[in-house]
Amino acid sequence: MNSLFRMKAVMIKELRQLSRDRITFGMVVMIPLIQLLLFGFAINTDVRNIPVAVVDQSQSAFGRLLTESVKVTQVVTVTEKYATAKQAEQAIQQGNVRAALILPKDLLQRLQEGRELGQWLVDGSDTIIAGSIMGLKAMPLTDFDFKIKPASTPTFEITLLYNPSRRSAVNIVPGLLGVILTMTMILFTSAAIVRERERGNLELLITTPVHPIELMVAKIVPYIFVGLIQVFIILGLGYYIFGVPINGDISQILFGTLLFISASLTLGLMISTLANTQLQAMQMTVFILLPSILLSGFIFPYEGMPLAAQWIAEVLPATHFMRLIRGIVLRGADLVDLWKDTAWLAGFTLLGLIVASLRFKKSLD
Repeated sequence: MNSLFRMKAVMIKELRQLSRDRITFGMVVMIPLIQLLLFGFAINTDVRNIPVAVVDQSQSAFGRLLTESVKVTQVVTVTEKYATAKQAEQAIQQGNVRAALILPKDLLQRLQEGRELGQWLVDGSDTIIAGSIMGLKAMPLTDFDFKIKPASTPTFEITLLYNPSRRSAVNIVPGLLGVILTMTMILFTSAAIVRERERGNLELLITTPVHPIELMVAKIVPYIFVGLIQVFIILGLGYYIFGVPINGDISQILFGTLLFISASLTLGLMISTLANTQLQAMQMTVFILLPSILLSGFIFPYEGMPLAAQWIAEVLPATHFMRLIRGIVLRGADLVDLWKDTAWLAGFTLLGLIVASLRFKKSLD
């Protein structure tokens, strides 16, 4: 009986301590809530409204009617129109669109001869996106009031760029680089300031002439080399074991990865300035990791998410790096082509360092 009373006293003490720890108590509620919302609403393999371009070289009424018929399927959304197929392919390389529909000059003649009416150029690096657009290959044309092609003839020809064999490893390996760097970089630095406080080193740092911004930069630089080692391991093994092509310039990959590593490390520093204990820092890291993996486009296409989930995804560095690294490695794009994601990562790093420095300076008071 005395044992039960002692156990009861310890349990009451733990519950009271948990209730006083607002961050831990918040994580207990928020982590399952966020997971439920992410899996329930944001995770969707039935992709709709994929941004595509149209190159209508026929300039005919039938070409415009065919374009509208494609849009009605709601699988794609026409966001761009180009004069040549080369311009459309360049837009795919830059990530402005995921596919392009090419309607040739002899469109009506093709209709009469029962041939394919056009060609889809598709970014095959994302197998889910490619699979959705391949569903339009045999799109029926029964709504038209004139002679149509034989039912056995495909409506469109499909050309998969960058991953014609539709191997999932081609898409997964570059994305895995973003996931692993997110996990390790944020984890390494999220407890950096908290660790100094718990070990009693914070008082020593206060007495030194080191400025807060200098401390923040010094905290992240050593881990940059750790991140680069992981980059060489993942891309090297991906190339030699899984045959993942590296179409982009190595210097572009290196600089883009440095931007992401810096952004992830500064995010970890911001967490470290908010947390009071290493346990809280770990909990907040998990809170960031879940959306970073599920909303960044690593597993599920960005286009398949609801608008609210896309807004959250745009805040996360992992989302921009997924587009960046896949664009460089798989499509051979460069940082100028992907300037929006490049600028966002650079801006996030700068802003993160400033916020972390101000938070640290505030704690000194």
